[in-house]
Amino acid sequence: MRDRMKYIALYRITIIVWMSAKFMLQLLWFQKTHRIWDEETKRKWDDLMTKQAREYRVKSIRLGGLLIKFGQFLSSRADLLPDTFIRELEGLVDRVEPVPFSYSKKILEEEWNGELEGFLQDIDQKAVASASIGEVYKATLNDGTPVAIKVQRYRVKDIFHMDFKALRIVFWMLRRFTEYGKKADLQALYKEIVTVMSNELDFKKELQNGNHFKKRFKDMENVYIPEYYNDFSTQRVLVMEWIEGARVTDLSFIKKHGISREKIARILFDLCVEQFLYTGMFHSDPHSGNLMLKADGTVVVIDFGMVGEIKKQDASYIRMMIQGFILDDYDQVIDALFKMNFLLENADTERVKKLLRETVDMYLDGDFTKLDATIMNDIMEDIQRFVKNQPIQLPADYAFLGRATSIIIGVLTAVYPQIDLMAWGKPVIREWMSGDDSKYGFYKDIAAETARPLLSVPRALVSYLESGDRDREWAAEKQQNHMFHQFYLFYAALSFLTAVAGGGFGIFWYRSADVLLMWVGFVLATFGVLGLLVFGRKHVKMMNTINMNRRGQ
Repeated sequence: MRDRMKYIALYRITIIVWMSAKFMLQLLWFQKTHRIWDEETKRKWDDLMTKQAREYRVKSIRLGGLLIKFGQFLSSRADLLPDTFIRELEGLVDRVEPVPFSYSKKILEEEWNGELEGFLQDIDQKAVASASIGEVYKATLNDGTPVAIKVQRYRVKDIFHMDFKALRIVFWMLRRFTEYGKKADLQALYKEIVTVMSNELDFKKELQNGNHFKKRFKDMENVYIPEYYNDFSTQRVLVMEWIEGARVTDLSFIKKHGISREKIARILFDLCVEQFLYTGMFHSDPHSGNLMLKADGTVVVIDFGMVGEIKKQDASYIRMMIQGFILDDYDQVIDALFKMNFLLENADTERVKKLLRETVDMYLDGDFTKLDATIMNDIMEDIQRFVKNQPIQLPADYAFLGRATSIIIGVLTAVYPQIDLMAWGKPVIREWMSGDDSKYGFYKDIAAETARPLLSVPRALVSYLESGDRDREWAAEKQQNHMFHQFYLFYAALSFLTAVAGGGFGIFWYRSADVLLMWVGFVLATFGVLGLLVFGRKHVKMMNTINMNRRGQ
């Protein structure tokens, strides 16, 4: 009876809206009854978040549809939810009870406009995988080719559209009755969710993504993307090559076939570096179920329904933001944040600039000789609190990238616990900095910015140079300034290398077993950023002093 009820719009919408309303009331009551935020209050808050997340997970598994996908989406949004809630949702796996084969058979025959016998020699009626959107079956084409057929789940599009209506009501409640709803751009977030989820419902999109990745990685050794059969694929049916193998984390399979675990980890590492550091599309759900291993050690990547994209312009915006910090130009920092879609339209830019400047000054004036894991943890919490309290909303691609990185680190450590991400990452970072996407453009731009005042030297200086009595004095001063200019640029470059290397390795170590090495990476990154800020600001002050002296003369 309950299984039939979940296909009724009123029932689904009522369950989802009531659960959301109950969560909001619980949060409101908690805030009213806990005015003092001490350790006991924090513990009770974490317990409440865990309880709510577990209830959400249970209802998601029972109702299926958008709730499972939305839960996975939320698990990547540290800018929206507390860590305790996210940790509970990370265990939400997209596996549900399969529907009867008769439903899938009907969809196949509708999409192919004919009986199955006209296309298939046979098909295993027991699904090899069952998720919230589709069932996967093993079959054989009439020409004898073994294939995997992904069939859209019975009435899944209707269910998602019901859930979209429920989600719209929930967002209206958030916007009307909560402070967060008044601050966040919920309309944009709703459109983002609908777009991402609707794309997953269209198997033609997944077909295009799969063909794109196959072309992109066709020359990568030991990596394989299955063939897709365009003639048999539609919006509700996806037909691809059948792959014999096991999950990439299946240690018994690895041992049985004598495959090197280090080699598997290296393949996965190189595969993710290619996707996460360079422009283009990346697989945003690289869990072990989507990474298969063949008997010869080849890694097979499947399921391209959820992908993100790193745009070429993103790198220039990040560079623009870093330049703003170095040059003490917070208008440029704010402009970069807007262009990256991090800041919402209603953001108080003056307040954000003030907070950023105060944060930078605080860390510059602090005693970093005592920097340890506890202090670094406080810094990370301050950053998370800043993101949550300010009008900042993480775009989906950045959220997916963070989630994908976290997932793949877990896979890497499961496959090869002895992995030394520092040693593996060092040459990658070096190549990335000197590659075609970089060309040391960062420091070219810094040099151009810091040299700009020199290009606007007043014409009066020309006549001043004609005074032979002052020529030698001016030349000596110029030489001294040139030496300081080179000094600051050199140490800024050294700091930048330290920041990139430390930050990259810190991210790789995040949530890995080796917490100590993770903090070493973050500490190095912190010192690198501080070095950039210190030497950059000193350089700018030197240039300003020179210009002021010249104008005075």
